[in-house]
Amino acid sequence: MSKAPAARTRQTAAATPCVCAAFRKATRALTLLYDAYLRPSGLRVTQYSLLKNILARQPVGVNQLAETTVTDRTTLTRNLRILQQRGLIEIREGEDRRAREVTVTPRGRETVAKATPDWERAQAYVIGQIGAEHWRILREELDVMVALGRRG
Repeated sequence: MSKAPAARTRQTAAATPCVCAAFRKATRALTLLYDAYLRPSGLRVTQYSLLKNILARQPVGVNQLAETTVTDRTTLTRNLRILQQRGLIEIREGEDRRAREVTVTPRGRETVAKATPDWERAQAYVIGQIGAEHWRILREELDVMVALGRRG
């Protein structure tokens, strides 16, 4: 992985006047970076994150998972279907027959365990580039943006 100068990265993001476009551009760039680190595991960062969210809450209802991950139901259902086809999750009827609950399978747990060191390397690289204090501040700012988007 090559090291991109922080100043160059800031200039690129600053060139986009739309807040949403700037965030989307940044997330696409980070997704490519994390995907490159996770490639040996066979997971994309979106799949890894979804599996970690399910593991933290399982069994978790699809609606709750959509709310937690700030993902629309159609996109979430499509992503869950891929994980289910790979044998990484199970989707069952919940207590309320209209609701569906998601759990990670043993194969899914194993896949996450194998991918975690790759994710940790990506995370360490990014935080190493921006600094722990900058990451702390950025995380707080991102939480504000999530809350803002949920109110809209």
